[in-house]
Amino acid sequence: MIEYILTGLGALVVGGVVTGIVAFKAGVKHRQKSAEAAIGSAEAEAERILKEAKASAESRKKETLLEAKDEIHRLRNEAERELKERRNEVVRQERRIQQKEESLDHKIENYEAKEEAIAKKQKEIDTRLEDVENLKKGQFEMLERISGFTVEQAKEYLLKSLSEELSHEKALKINEFEAQLKDEADSRARNLISHAIQRVAADQVSETTVSAVPLPNDEMKGRIIGREGRNIRTIETLTGVDLIIDDTPEAITLSGFDPVRREIARIALERLISDGRIHPARIEEMVEKARREVEATIKSEGERAVLETGLHGMHPEILKLLGRLRYRTSYGQNVLNHSMEVAFLSGIMASELGIDPEVARRAGLLHDIGKSVDHEVEGSHIEIGVDIARKYKESDAVIHAIQAHHGDVEATTIVACLVQAADAISAARPGARRENLENYIKRLEKLEEVANEFNGVERSFAIQAGREIRILVRPEVVSDDQMTLLARDIAKKIEDTLDYPGQIKVNLIRENRAVDFAK
Repeated sequence: MIEYILTGLGALVVGGVVTGIVAFKAGVKHRQKSAEAAIGSAEAEAERILKEAKASAESRKKETLLEAKDEIHRLRNEAERELKERRNEVVRQERRIQQKEESLDHKIENYEAKEEAIAKKQKEIDTRLEDVENLKKGQFEMLERISGFTVEQAKEYLLKSLSEELSHEKALKINEFEAQLKDEADSRARNLISHAIQRVAADQVSETTVSAVPLPNDEMKGRIIGREGRNIRTIETLTGVDLIIDDTPEAITLSGFDPVRREIARIALERLISDGRIHPARIEEMVEKARREVEATIKSEGERAVLETGLHGMHPEILKLLGRLRYRTSYGQNVLNHSMEVAFLSGIMASELGIDPEVARRAGLLHDIGKSVDHEVEGSHIEIGVDIARKYKESDAVIHAIQAHHGDVEATTIVACLVQAADAISAARPGARRENLENYIKRLEKLEEVANEFNGVERSFAIQAGREIRILVRPEVVSDDQMTLLARDIAKKIEDTLDYPGQIKVNLIRENRAVDFAK
């Protein structure tokens, strides 16, 4: 049974193999035919493409040839046109060159003609120069015979005359320039000083050497005097100030030339009166407290002066001395305020002149430093101030300004001159000093009196601190023509009779008025 099965399977396998072989051969033939067909189709397509390519190449070749021929034709035309233009340009250049050559030939001919004319004129000029030289020589000979001078002597005479004339002219010019410079300097100085005065305008208050202490009642006078006068003696001994107790109601007067002591006495007395306990021990205590308070005030006033004037580097002892000036007066003018004003004025004027304003302010502030101790140290306040400045290492410029501010020594620096001017300005302000105020008022009154003495003057007014006087004249007495003469006469009388700084403007006013009333 198994054999039959194996035989059957073997037959099936053999049959399958044979069938597969037959099918494979049939497939190979089919693929061969398909490939041959595809190859033939591709060859035909390739042949077609080749033909089309050849045809396209032929067509492109023809187009390219045509374009090349057109380009060659265009380039030939452009070359011919450019060649033609260049030929034309060459022709124009040749024509222009020919014209220039002709013009140049013409100019050369003219130049040669002018040279000939110039040569001819030169010959004429040479001939004339010879004639002039001969004539000049003859004139010189004639002048020598007439004047009796040789040429050299005549030259020397003329040069000498010219030198003398030039010297005279030079002297006149120098005088003219000097006068002009003086006028300009005076004008600038007046402007500078007036500007400084305007910027440092300050109220002036005259001070005295006495102080009045108010009392609550007249019974307090007896308590201040004390038993057998022991209280008043204690106060005067401790303070060095005289107490004046008179019939003045409810007031006691303190008198003394030392303002610091007088201030200490005033403060101590006011506190004693306020406290009510007045006896020698209490008086001694209050005087000591007042002394410490005044010393503190002196220090603060010195610091304030330095701070307000913008200075720095001051020695502490100088600050104390400056503070003492707060209680010092000169003709009623507070010396510390005066010193600060001089510092401000000096600094402003120095700034306007381009000088270091700090040095000028420092010199102005310290110029009267000697007055702080002049009642304690022998010598003038200038000598004392110089010694103080040297002691505390102030600069030479400041020391010289202190020496020269009253003219004791000649001022050799601009700073010293500025301090001199500022000191005079501060002291000369109306109201600054009692004595100067009186003289100022008298000068204005005298100025008006001089003007009122003339015939035809109705009224006169001194204005601008006496620098101008305005005069009203009677029109029926003084005519317009006479006003000029009258003004000159008044100015001459003022010059002869009055002493005044600067100049005074005499201003005459003549006015006619016609008044009527409509009824």
